[in-house]
Amino acid sequence: MHSFKLSGNVLCSMNQKLLFLIVFLTSSMALSQVGGKYTYQFLGLVNSPREAALGGKVVTNYDYDPTQALYNPASINPEMDNQLSLNYNNYLGDVNYGSASYAYLWDRRTQVIHAGATYINYGTFDGYDELGNPTNSFSGGEVALSFGHARNIAFTDFHVGVNLKFISSKLEQYSSFGAAVDIGVMYVYEDWDLHITGVARNVGTQITPYDDVYEPLPFELIFGVSQTLQNVPIRWHFTLENMQVWNIAFSNPDREEIDLEGNVIEEKINFIDNAFRHMIIGLEIFPESGFNIRLGYNLRRGEELRIIEKRAFAGLSAGFSIKLNKLRLSYTYSKYSTAANTSFFGLNIDLTK
Repeated sequence: MHSFKLSGNVLCSMNQKLLFLIVFLTSSMALSQVGGKYTYQFLGLVNSPREAALGGKVVTNYDYDPTQALYNPASINPEMDNQLSLNYNNYLGDVNYGSASYAYLWDRRTQVIHAGATYINYGTFDGYDELGNPTNSFSGGEVALSFGHARNIAFTDFHVGVNLKFISSKLEQYSSFGAAVDIGVMYVYEDWDLHITGVARNVGTQITPYDDVYEPLPFELIFGVSQTLQNVPIRWHFTLENMQVWNIAFSNPDREEIDLEGNVIEEKINFIDNAFRHMIIGLEIFPESGFNIRLGYNLRRGEELRIIEKRAFAGLSAGFSIKLNKLRLSYTYSKYSTAANTSFFGLNIDLTK
């Protein structure tokens, strides 16, 4: 469920040194697969029903929803003013997590500041000693607090944003504290309703490790494009996740074959397999209306959780939202396998007078 590895450098400014650090981290991680190697893995969970319905990790929304800024600070904009978002996910097993976010306009209503929180509760576990005798039960949980701001680059359609995050984790008797930043750049071309963006997430370090070893955060590069079709009430989303690592596909032992001579033939992974596993696609139907429908497919999740010769619909997700006066209710159902699925609930509240 959790890995205890993390390293990184504490960031002290938003200057060119930060950009060089991002490039360095990207190149140093380029040969490793994702998952199971980093601490604070909950930072990679989607934060809202909207993101989940579109396949997860969507970073191209630029509108009223303050939850989007938890993943991409470049999306912070004046339309988020006085919007409060609350989200809850009934995750796998007894695990549940959620998020809250809020944005506010200040400085003559030209600057937007954003604050958010993400938490996860791993539930309660029965404790046993080395001889198998029952001991006290214990629990585990993690939380991240973020503060973000974005600015438009003068005389351009580019927006740059930064989140500063403080992360706290407690697992049984072990605890850890860390800090990280997210950096996003978004191009918004209003004439075509086109959004193009890139985000570097979780650039940071453990300040206090669980024990004596400092472990790496789940650094990730995400790129996304979305656009509303002309004269058609549909917005498409295309996302490339985990671009800091190319080889994220792996050979599944359950898909090994044995030839006539008894030799084991492993599943072959090629360039196309890796390319597809980076892709997430999503559609919003009636994206700007009071009621909309959202559909998504996460190709990596679908392939990794696929059961041979059985239709499980892994990787698919669907949801909807409905606006009632100053409230917008959202729900998403995500399929993981024949035995696992999740329900995501969200509430957006317009606090403007």
